[in-house]
Amino acid sequence: MKLVILDRDGVINHDSDAYIKSPDEWKPIAGSLEAIAKLSQSGFRIVVATNQSGIARGLFEMATLNAIHDKMHRAVGQAGGRIDAVFYCPHAQEANCSCRKPKPGLLEEIGRRYNTSLKGVPCIGDALRDLEAATAVGAQPILVLTGKGKRTVRETLPPGTLVHANLAEAVKSLVQ
Repeated sequence: MKLVILDRDGVINHDSDAYIKSPDEWKPIAGSLEAIAKLSQSGFRIVVATNQSGIARGLFEMATLNAIHDKMHRAVGQAGGRIDAVFYCPHAQEANCSCRKPKPGLLEEIGRRYNTSLKGVPCIGDALRDLEAATAVGAQPILVLTGKGKRTVRETLPPGTLVHANLAEAVKSLVQ
């Protein structure tokens, strides 16, 4: 099985320091929907792994998160692609849970659900925490320079991290 794991905010859609709190605030980054479609059409299973502490902070309810994800699924579908699953951590950082990236719990759960090793699986994110979680499970960390990526690239990246301008460019490297 070919699998790819994507962060959501800053990779698929524009991020906001004030959080994405409604479907209206969810706006895809140019080329990201088509990139996901290209992955789908090339036989990849696409899983989104995203921290969503806005739930714990009371900024939005589960129904709103579901509505945001419904909009994302529909937009990807209209572009000819498919997201197979969305895994999210609803906890605030203070909860010290095992599922909030940079801890690997969310990615480990993906591996269990798909009954597969994540060794070498492309894991695309815009923040150091995405790359650290990927490294912890042996996945291939890939940084995109959208979202927080331009700040993240100035940090010490995990060894072997690949860097691309955006999701579309990262996908080009995966689908030859």
